[in-house]
This record gives sequence, structure tokens and C-alpha cells, in this order.
Amino acid sequence: MTPPPDLAALGLGDLGLGELAEKMGIELVSADTDRFVIRMPVAGNRQPYGLLHGGASAVLAETAGSVASALHAGAGRIAVGIELSCTHHRSATDGFVTAVATPLSLGRTVASYDIAISDEQGRRVCTARLTCLLRDAS
Repeated sequence: MTPPPDLAALGLGDLGLGELAEKMGIELVSADTDRFVIRMPVAGNRQPYGLLHGGASAVLAETAGSVASALHAGAGRIAVGIELSCTHHRSATDGFVTAVATPLSLGRTVASYDIAISDEQGRRVCTARLTCLLRDAS
């Protein structure tokens, strides 16, 4: 397996995936201009019934789309999520879930991504759409 890219080398400096992503165990798998992939363990991100928490899926989706948007925005610019919608299709109880963010629209001030979250068997767990505002960092 090829090691994941270094986010600093992609232009995100020392930001990484963020504090919440780190607490939830989210890891970068791959990143390029038309496909951004991260994954998260189900363990530690479950609701009381033992199922993957829907909010954890939302965090995974927003992380994938926001970081992909920041990469699109480029150096000296930031991406701020302004709209997230999630549809939960099935539960996950163990293993990892993987989020794949693909662009729907990439503009100068707004970027929108489709995010598909699947379990280790390739079954769709959640479908999300994220829109980010792109602006200067200062």
C-alpha cells in the first residue's frame, strides 16, 4: 500500500486534518484534485446501541470535503463549510468506514463535494454533500 500524501506537501502547512479528526482516528488515505479519501474506525465512534454514530459520519464527510476544498482553494486561502447534508443508508458496527469526496463544482469562491461513505465491504453507509466558502486566510 502506498503511504498517504503529506498534507503539508500539498499546501496545507501544519494544519493536518484538524483536532476533531485526530480525536476520532481519521486518517488520510489519498489526495488528488478529483478524489480525496480518508477513513475512520467505527470503534470509538459508536452511539450507545453499538452502531456508528450519524454525527461521526457527518464529521468524516465534513472533514473530507473541507480539506479537499482547502486543497482546491490553494495557498493563502481557507475553506469554511457553509452547508452539509447527510443521508444515512445503513449501519456499521466494526472495522473502518471510508469517505471518498469528489467535486461537484469548483469555483473561485465556492466549492461543493459529493462524499460517499462506505464500510469495508464496499456497502454505502452514508451519502453527503458539502458546500464550502473559499476566502483569503487573512
